[in-house]
Amino acid sequence: MRWWRSAASWSWSRQGGDKVTGKVMVVGVLKFQVSIFEARSLKDKRRVIKSLKDRIGNKYNVSIAEVGYNDVIRTSILAVATVANEKRFVESSLSVIVDFVRQVPQLSLVDYSMETFSTQTR
Repeated sequence: MRWWRSAASWSWSRQGGDKVTGKVMVVGVLKFQVSIFEARSLKDKRRVIKSLKDRIGNKYNVSIAEVGYNDVIRTSILAVATVANEKRFVESSLSVIVDFVRQVPQLSLVDYSMETFSTQTR
């Protein structure tokens, strides 16, 4: 398989010369801050955050990482990233994750922001 970048799109080729062309790629990023009221140590916090990351990553097939307040006992900032070919799907997926985080009893959602980036080809 060979990859190349043409002026119009990303394409790939198989032995028959078939081309598959992508038209749009949408990247969505969700950043949210949570408070963990019952955490008495960093070990308690990391247990809750690891569980949350594992559940979100497995259930929604997204990438997730702790990106802020790593050494603060009761606060954390996490970021979620996903890629699809429709903006509505990306926004909907990230909104569902926000709703999921709101329902987790061990923590409280303090703030969140969502951004989408898209590349369009001809």
